[in-house]
Amino acid sequence: MKRTKIISAVLTVSMLLPLASCAGKKTETPQLEGYKLLWSDEFDGKKMDEKKWNYEPHEPGWTNEELQEYTTSTDNVFVSDGKLVIKAIKTEKDGKDYYTSGKVTGQNKTDFQYGKVVVSAKVPEGQGLWPAIWMMPKDESYYGQWPKCGEIDIMESLGNDTTVSYSTIHYGAPHMEQQGTIKKDGDESFSAKFHEYSVEWEPGEIRFYTDGELVLTCNDWFSAVEGEDDKPYPAPFNQPFFVQMNLAVGGVWPGNPDATTDFSNAEFEIDYVRVYQKAEYDTNVTKPTKAFMEAGADGNFIRNGDFSVAEDLTDDVDWKFLLFNGGEGAAEIKDGEMIITSTNCGTEEYSVQLVQPDLPMIKGHSYRVTFDIRADEPRKCIVCVSAPNAGWIRYLEDTSIDLTTEWQTFTFDFEMTAKDDNNGRLEFNMGKHGDTATIHITNVRVEET
Repeated sequence: MKRTKIISAVLTVSMLLPLASCAGKKTETPQLEGYKLLWSDEFDGKKMDEKKWNYEPHEPGWTNEELQEYTTSTDNVFVSDGKLVIKAIKTEKDGKDYYTSGKVTGQNKTDFQYGKVVVSAKVPEGQGLWPAIWMMPKDESYYGQWPKCGEIDIMESLGNDTTVSYSTIHYGAPHMEQQGTIKKDGDESFSAKFHEYSVEWEPGEIRFYTDGELVLTCNDWFSAVEGEDDKPYPAPFNQPFFVQMNLAVGGVWPGNPDATTDFSNAEFEIDYVRVYQKAEYDTNVTKPTKAFMEAGADGNFIRNGDFSVAEDLTDDVDWKFLLFNGGEGAAEIKDGEMIITSTNCGTEEYSVQLVQPDLPMIKGHSYRVTFDIRADEPRKCIVCVSAPNAGWIRYLEDTSIDLTTEWQTFTFDFEMTAKDDNNGRLEFNMGKHGDTATIHITNVRVEET
């Protein structure tokens, strides 16, 4: 097996370590077994260390329809009490609300290839706030512009629901992504206290952790110009990347701030950033073969579609019940039915959601979705087959159905025209539209036609 020592990256950034000591560094960065410390920042100085970090200014609307201007002002990025603080500020310009914030990057200063990144941070609460700890390649043009270049998102959180943290990789053309989430409520939420986020980036595998708990493992990705052959695996995650942190305001994912957003507390606090690296990494890796689930003897890809077996609806096996963005409710399997009760429909259609993943979607094949459903009062429900690993595109488009108090059988046919995917996901979305009537579902099938 070919083994490669990552020497150049160590030489590039190891020179930074004595600089921190000369600056009167107080915090002793811990060692990790099996790793050597490549570089770290404990933010013990009086200002941001510009030998490690860059300000990255941008005008409003630079990306994702975000509202903030990223500035170089120490009002937006500063060090206080041993922490780097990125602060979003609401002002007024030309008679309209105007927002400034900060984005810092390690590009061309602390780039590295492969390693373990450990960051302790506390996120702010507030509609429209979007803090992130993420990584981008030093040379974004090497494989092509985003998403072909690859992106590693160690942590993202939305200020309107800081009980959930997201870890994601983006890649490919067409755009693909793989995402894991972790939920912590109450005094453990991501805005209530500091949490430690980490990623172990190795040739052929990327693992994300929150407080030491594994959130997501990725080992199947690609980079390609659309319509051309894939670049040799493990592209694009086989090139130097850098760490960056920012606090966005508004945008297509979090939505814009509203009257409830408290900008006096809109501070993203980072206690430390630590980057470790093994002495060597095995770069002789091969892309894993996709495993596609087989249908049952009756041709149904859905497991427990007749709800004859009780199961844990909070794990990632078979059926899973999910709540987001203000959705409140519960689900249970009883008397051969899935019964979903809601007390708050939330702000999104997916705020109250029942899903089953791992459905094999093969390009050129045709599929049929069938189920029986009713509600205690007339209401709506949205059904689709989505692609969590492919940018949430729809193989079966979002389809609104009108439920009555009588059982109805619904059937939907679709053709799979996208790239093969072993993780299609059937979704019943029951949020947003003011509907909270109890829903009953049974006899769910997804089959090839």
